[in-house]
Amino acid sequence: MVQKTVLCAEHEKLGAKMVEFAGWWMPIQYSALREEHDNVRKNVGLFDVSHMGEVRVKGPRALESLEWLTTNEVAKLNEGEAHYSLLPNDQGGLVDDIFVYCLKKNEDYLVCVNASNKDKDFRWMLDHNKGADITDESGIWSQVAIQGPKAPALCDEVFGLKVSAIPRNRIQPGVFQGHKIMIATTGYTGEKGCEVFIENAGAPALWQSLLEKGQKYSVKPIGLGARDTLRTEMKYSLYGNEINDTTNPYAAGLGWVIKPQNKDFINRSALVAAKEKGLGQNLIGFKMLDRGIPRSNYLLFSFDNKEIGKVTSGTHSPTLDEPIGIAYISSEFAKEGSEFFVDIRGRKVKAKVCKTPFVSAGS
Repeated sequence: MVQKTVLCAEHEKLGAKMVEFAGWWMPIQYSALREEHDNVRKNVGLFDVSHMGEVRVKGPRALESLEWLTTNEVAKLNEGEAHYSLLPNDQGGLVDDIFVYCLKKNEDYLVCVNASNKDKDFRWMLDHNKGADITDESGIWSQVAIQGPKAPALCDEVFGLKVSAIPRNRIQPGVFQGHKIMIATTGYTGEKGCEVFIENAGAPALWQSLLEKGQKYSVKPIGLGARDTLRTEMKYSLYGNEINDTTNPYAAGLGWVIKPQNKDFINRSALVAAKEKGLGQNLIGFKMLDRGIPRSNYLLFSFDNKEIGKVTSGTHSPTLDEPIGIAYISSEFAKEGSEFFVDIRGRKVKAKVCKTPFVSAGS
């Protein structure tokens, strides 16, 4: 059965085109995709991300459990801090990519997980628990992301506190119209802003307030379509595209959140051994040199017609007004400037490895 967020009726009132995504009935767009995308880059956009999962990890063994479950160094997080991390599996791949928020050092953490993986992640965390109190709080919280250069000004007005002064990768508790909230300055667009966890009952009022007070900031509701083009321009990984149960995180360019020299975690030795052996492929960004838009699962070929990789995500970048893509490619072709073919429905089209992110954060 398809699930609906608390904000589903708000999207339908706004005339959003709704689709099933990760088992949820979600807005893919309200107007033209490019219009929504550009508005996040230039003004401010609202995203309903209430389909994401929230897992609470508490108790005297919360830190020990999270250190074992995740690749990044949780002990370094102080109260109110957050970081991006990974849940490694025992096969050398990933259960999920996550954000960990420290609500009380050593004792209370919130883990935000991908919607499609929520049940899998929760079971995995319980099965590999080191004695923490782990509960699924996904049914308690709605989540609204407010993103764009004008997002901080809008948030300051709506929440009555200086959201604009909160550094990136932080979380701060608060209240909105009597409902508990947590304002997190983590994002998936490359723009300024925040994500607000709010008790379900308060979500419609928050959404309406943001739309009403955001008129002076040219606010627009944004669907999943533009969310995907925005994250692709930043070369942010999407679980199911760039990373999955078999992905080596070093090949995915995620070595910066893996700390084997500082701690032990699930399958640590196997991940490190794979890196030291040589991965054979790397995740790169590329631009098309010939006409054509790359799409997920299109194959890559060398100029002597050897298969060398596969596209994981591709689109026409609204910001750059040109086709871009993300792909796994043989390491020998992964250097910036390397050229290759993308097979677009039987037609070999030339492309080139380029520097990423494709656009500057906050541009």
